[in-house]
Amino acid sequence: MRRPFLTALAAVAAASTLLTGCGSSSSGSGSGSSTSAASGSSSAALSGQITVLAAASLTESFTAIGKAFEAAHPGTKVVFSFGASSTLATQITAGAPADVFASASTKNMDAVVAAKAATDPKPFAKNVLEIAVPPANPANIAQLSDLAKPGVKVVLCAEAVPCGAGARTVFANAKITVTPVSNEADVKATLSKVTLGEADAGIVYVTDVLAAGAKVKGITIPADVNASTTYPIAALSVSKSPDLAKAFVDEVLSADGATALTGAGFEKP
Repeated sequence: MRRPFLTALAAVAAASTLLTGCGSSSSGSGSGSSTSAASGSSSAALSGQITVLAAASLTESFTAIGKAFEAAHPGTKVVFSFGASSTLATQITAGAPADVFASASTKNMDAVVAAKAATDPKPFAKNVLEIAVPPANPANIAQLSDLAKPGVKVVLCAEAVPCGAGARTVFANAKITVTPVSNEADVKATLSKVTLGEADAGIVYVTDVLAAGAKVKGITIPADVNASTTYPIAALSVSKSPDLAKAFVDEVLSADGATALTGAGFEKP
């Protein structure tokens, strides 16, 4: 028999051509025992609301997983706040109310754990960088070294943001110097500059290029100089709905969650 979460996920996928959506920050409460699609077992029905702070690059995949989770567990609501992992980690350590944190880097999760705001984070996905250019590719970008050419307008994530730190690692590995025209708050803001035609190229994740569809063209970065990042997830110590938070984490870590993530272009950790 097909598991409830996978059935719900299929329903969500059928309702939209590709994973879509966004979220806003909110906090709430709920109670109930943890239910994991991975184990196929349940005790008491889950109910209530949780707030999930997640890396911007998870917008499409987590929105779909959240909808499927709600469909599989009537009476629950998952509210998302997407942004730069570094910013979200700072919010958490400053006491922002939330229930789950999904980071685009272990560094930012480590800061949350060090502040005793979470324990036992688990890796659930990996991502690699890619060059995004407008469909017409006006600067004729064909390879990574083209980003260093005079006059090419390149936009990056800010250096403190995982995608920005990764881009600088790529340039160092390739021994090229690239001066960005702007440093954006997160990967979605970086991608937006490209889709709006305000930049000739941007360094984003493979998953963001895939999610953008025909709005951008992706140019592969050679594996020997590319950078990757591992995504960890954890329920937060301040959660007022610990059972529901744990259940959502379990679903992300389950085979069904992995299916949604790989479908969005993420790799297994």
